[in-house]
Amino acid sequence: MSGATMKRVVVVGNGIAGLTAADTLREAGFDGELTIVGDEPHPAYSRPALSKALLLDGDGPPAHGLPPAGHGAAELLGVRATALDPGRRSVTLDDGTALPYDGLVLATGSRARRLSALPGEHTLRGLDDALALRGRLAGRPSVVVVGGGPLGMEMASGCLAAGCRVTVVSQGPPLVARLGSHLAGVLVRAGRERGLTVVETRSARLERRGESARVVLEEGTALDAELVLTAVGDVPNTEWLADTGLVAGGAVPVGPRGLVRPGIAAVGDLAAFPTARGLRRVPLWSSAIEQAKTAARALVHGDAAPPLRFQPYFWTEQFGLSLKAAGSLPPSGEPVYVDGGPGGGPALMRWQHPDGTAVAAALDYRIPVPRLRRMTGTAA
Repeated sequence: MSGATMKRVVVVGNGIAGLTAADTLREAGFDGELTIVGDEPHPAYSRPALSKALLLDGDGPPAHGLPPAGHGAAELLGVRATALDPGRRSVTLDDGTALPYDGLVLATGSRARRLSALPGEHTLRGLDDALALRGRLAGRPSVVVVGGGPLGMEMASGCLAAGCRVTVVSQGPPLVARLGSHLAGVLVRAGRERGLTVVETRSARLERRGESARVVLEEGTALDAELVLTAVGDVPNTEWLADTGLVAGGAVPVGPRGLVRPGIAAVGDLAAFPTARGLRRVPLWSSAIEQAKTAARALVHGDAAPPLRFQPYFWTEQFGLSLKAAGSLPPSGEPVYVDGGPGGGPALMRWQHPDGTAVAAALDYRIPVPRLRRMTGTAA
């Protein structure tokens, strides 16, 4: 069915990917019936804020708030999609409702990967998780964070800022796999200066300790804390699509315009899309937005819509530092300083990859994202 004949579009997922898809459908000219299904009872919110400002939010405007939506969709919140019948063009919800569609956007995202089923293991994925964690931090518990990636380190930073004693358990040096040794070193050093303890190990597991959990390293050392947090990756929410033939390798593969097949788009954390490094998931906020804009336009305009031109962008705030990076991470070696220097303070840096592309990074340095992307040589 072409975009011109679509009368009903259903967007399954009310995160930033679903919200952006709905807004872009309207911008692209779709004026039919639009329905958004969200399994959380909350309106769409900023997920990156959950592990940053929200953990220490004061009395001002909520850090996770987004501007009011302008898409005019019917929003079904607090309900979950349980099945899809592509042949009949119908989505079934957990309350038994069947939603017919002409066009469909799959944007059900992902959930936190867990190390155990123990109630003492806490993760940070949704707004309710963040609010519960902020409540726990008010008592300044001792904290162990398992996971030395960006999310784990942001959680550790928030816990330190709340006055907690914090240990990060990392599979190898924290942040290196994502950011490379130079940028990782800057952030980890800032964490240590604020009192962070880092424990490197090849693997870790959780075991029950009373009503909570303890962390056991591969070497047999046990780490006890009043609060155990894990940040060890995510799992795409594709189970409800198991019988559709749309899932491969745990994700939903899409073409260059974000379409799984005519009339069905997949965007955000559950989608694997073509990149310069092959078909892959890129579970980042900026990636979800770019995917959703491309796919929504393709639903309306078909092949006349431009394909996705993915331009990697990453940002984090932790231990009093703000980092923005554009280009394919991680970079290797030492950077060339475009502004600033290695002695501390704001810095603008660049690395060259062997394939001719580059990474540009701004550390506590005010620069518009488009300009940062232009420094990689790949932005329009």
